[in-house]
Amino acid sequence: MITTLTNGTLTVTVSSKGAEMQSLTANGIDYLWNGDPAYWSGRSPVLFPIVGGLRGGRATSAAGEVTTPKHGFVRQSELTLVESDDTHAVYRLDASDETHAVYPYDFSLRVRFELTGEQTVRVTYEVENTGDTVMPFCIGGHPGFRVPLTGDDCFEDYVLEFEKAETLDCPQVDQVQVLIENRVRNRVLTENDTLPLNHVMFRGDALIFDQLESRVIRLKSGKTGHGVEMDFHSFPFVAVWTTTADSPFVCLEPWTGMCTRVTEDDVFEHKIGMKELPAGETATYSYTLTVF
Repeated sequence: MITTLTNGTLTVTVSSKGAEMQSLTANGIDYLWNGDPAYWSGRSPVLFPIVGGLRGGRATSAAGEVTTPKHGFVRQSELTLVESDDTHAVYRLDASDETHAVYPYDFSLRVRFELTGEQTVRVTYEVENTGDTVMPFCIGGHPGFRVPLTGDDCFEDYVLEFEKAETLDCPQVDQVQVLIENRVRNRVLTENDTLPLNHVMFRGDALIFDQLESRVIRLKSGKTGHGVEMDFHSFPFVAVWTTTADSPFVCLEPWTGMCTRVTEDDVFEHKIGMKELPAGETATYSYTLTVF
């Protein structure tokens, strides 16, 4: 089921499958990636209860074995629409026998979309521990944006703009094991607030910014001026990704955790950024997207 939100300027559509945005339209432009499976079938999946993958696809935890697939199971789940009006919608997913088979914890996840400004949407994740034991989890967003946005520019016209000048050393991704080789870091920016994009820089997979000072990032065409701004103050990490196949999109991904690092063990609670939520408590994270 598709739900449409609009304020007359910005229109957002969301699918109940995965609580995944399907479009983000303003200024006569649909900014969101269209899910073309020739490149990447996703558009804006929700990542829970893990960001990235586990070594060998499994980990131990206090409640039992965790075998959730890469980026978790929400993106393949049907969520229930529990609230909606013209400018907001809330979806919910509760623990079930199916989720217990891969993640042995009780939870209630609510994903909220709100049009908070003329051209801004806020995405909020509310994670409630409905069990009686401490619940470890990570959560993240994965919205992809069309690059180029119009027929008047090309991929290489786009830049990332940071709110502060940054020196960025990204951990390398081991593409064989699909783990983060955090002992090897590659310099991508030195004391600058602007990073020009090209396809070659993604040959080694995502650029993972785990030491970023900025909490606002812009993906922008230097030629047309169009783009999208993400404010991700709730999240300690952000990644920028596109496929190695010279794809016409770029994802901006706010994360609370990340893929297993080669120096980590296989205990779920030990993963970097893991939140351990006490029974009965709720944790909330949000980011905003402003298009221009």
